[in-house]
Amino acid sequence: MTGTLARFLAERQIPTPEDRYRVEVEGDIEDVNSVLKITQIRVKYYLKVVEGKAKEAREAFSSYLMSCPAAQSVIGCIQIKDDLILEEAAGSL
Repeated sequence: MTGTLARFLAERQIPTPEDRYRVEVEGDIEDVNSVLKITQIRVKYYLKVVEGKAKEAREAFSSYLMSCPAAQSVIGCIQIKDDLILEEAAGSL
């Protein structure tokens, strides 16, 4: 998922080096009919962009899951919640 979003951002000329792009992931494992099952994955993306690129970053974020092989492989059985925390910096980064 992280790589797919990075690709979508790159297509919009939004770079994702380590100092501007990081991800936190959590998940829930529950007992479902006596079987341990991953039921939810929560992903928080932290992204710093130059001023004027926030709209494009939000557009990339709003559409990347539909093209993500990993997400599409599990989306029917594991709930995915994703969030983008965006910081827009004046000038260049």
